[in-house]
Amino acid sequence: MFESFDALFLARAQFAFTVSFHFIFPAFSIGLASFLMVLEALWLKTGKGVYANLYRYWLKIFAIAFAMGVVSGIVMSYQFGTNWSVFSDKAGPVIGPLMAYEVLTAFFLEAGFLGVMLFGINKVGPRLHFAATCMVALGTFISAFWILSVNSWMQTPTGYEIGANGQFLPGPSWAAIIFNPSFPYRLVHTVIAAYLTTAFVVGAVGAWHLLRDRANPGARKMFSMAMWMAALVAPVQIFAGDMHGLNTLEHQPAKVMAMEGHYQSHPDGAPLILFGIPNSAEKRVDYAVEIPKASSLILKHDADAPLAGLDTIAEDRHPPVGTVFWAFRIMVGIGFGMLGLGLWSLAARARRKLYDWSWLHRAAIVMGPSGFIAVIAGWVTTEVGRQPWTIYGLLRTADSAAPLDAPAVAASLLAFIVVYFAVFGAGTFYILKLMDKPPEPHEEAVPTHGPVRTAGITPAPAIEGGQP
Repeated sequence: MFESFDALFLARAQFAFTVSFHFIFPAFSIGLASFLMVLEALWLKTGKGVYANLYRYWLKIFAIAFAMGVVSGIVMSYQFGTNWSVFSDKAGPVIGPLMAYEVLTAFFLEAGFLGVMLFGINKVGPRLHFAATCMVALGTFISAFWILSVNSWMQTPTGYEIGANGQFLPGPSWAAIIFNPSFPYRLVHTVIAAYLTTAFVVGAVGAWHLLRDRANPGARKMFSMAMWMAALVAPVQIFAGDMHGLNTLEHQPAKVMAMEGHYQSHPDGAPLILFGIPNSAEKRVDYAVEIPKASSLILKHDADAPLAGLDTIAEDRHPPVGTVFWAFRIMVGIGFGMLGLGLWSLAARARRKLYDWSWLHRAAIVMGPSGFIAVIAGWVTTEVGRQPWTIYGLLRTADSAAPLDAPAVAASLLAFIVVYFAVFGAGTFYILKLMDKPPEPHEEAVPTHGPVRTAGITPAPAIEGGQP
């Protein structure tokens, strides 16, 4: 039944499937760890029980999302040695140490303090517990740092040498490898995306409970905090994305050509194609809706600046234009949707109606999963736009795969699909069940009898009063 598919296509499909599942959870847990850090800091500063209640509420969700992120990430490591063994052999001397640094720094840091964060809330003092929360939040960022450094090096490889056996070897400076040309832009853009993803999930949960009970202090607080993030950070993300795009134009022009749908060069200013249907056979975008010269204005800051098209690049080096074209528009469209919701919330806040406008709350619920869609669309834009290369301009994807038969790869792909949807579907369902429960303003205090804790006080006593 798999005779119509080759092993390369199936290996790419398997990695795309597993990494898409995996990417969802870190994109949520990175932002949620920082949100928990902010909540605990606000509790320590103000003593208001609402922050302690929200901390407990989101801590349960964080634990599940973090666990699913770790488990789903382990599978991808095995794929490097099975489906992509040639890539691992050639690039291992460079990317292997970077992946090891991620384990030695981020993973060990998270593992060391996660237990205190999850189970020590009633057993250690508040400042020590806050320090553990900070370390976990820092660990998630460091993990993103190393993973994005690896990915960015594959996009814009620098600091390497080619060995006699064809391997990529580290040059005299690891800094040139780690801080490759696209890494700072990709790190900022991705981490902000994770924060916005979390903010819109938190905002959607707050809005859901506000529609049920507008007086719930936890729902009001989380919705307010999320809308501040949407209003203040979404414009920053749009600016960061623009800077990332300019960097991509410099180092990966074919990707930008596919994003813009520019099959042909435009010597007197290129149009911005808003919508259309890419037609790679005819080398044009059918039914294009475009703004004349706007693409040159955005990319070159000059409406009459020439822009090269895919006609200047050999056809066997073209990325799949249709996929990149639409993934980019989904990402950008969601970004402006986030900005619109943030501005709407500012208008409601200015009129003191933030907790009263039900249509704003409904819109926030609709936008709840938007961050996940945006990060997946951004990942597709980045990775599919890099094709046909695994290491851009140096190692083709077709030359990176292991010599496996298609049925072998297909069997593992089917197994992953079944297991992933069963396991992670159940985990996601449980997270949604937790979110459906409103944050309680008066949780029970920790019993004072017996050896409940070893030192200090914790957020638990503050919950008894439940003061907002």
